[in-house]
Amino acid sequence: MSNENRFEIVYKQGSPLIKGLEFVLVDKETGVNYLFVQSGYAGGLTPLLDADGKPVITR
Repeated sequence: MSNENRFEIVYKQGSPLIKGLEFVLVDKETGVNYLFVQSGYAGGLTPLLDADGKPVITR
């Protein structure tokens, strides 16, 4: 793998000091979109799914 970042942040909202941060990340190799939520010292990551339960893919 090259030295480039595999993931790109395409959306960001929130404040780390108030409610936390939400990011939408795109895997540049597969196109799969992920939601990352950070609140204080905790965080979570999950793939974004469409209405059929399939991963959202950005081409």
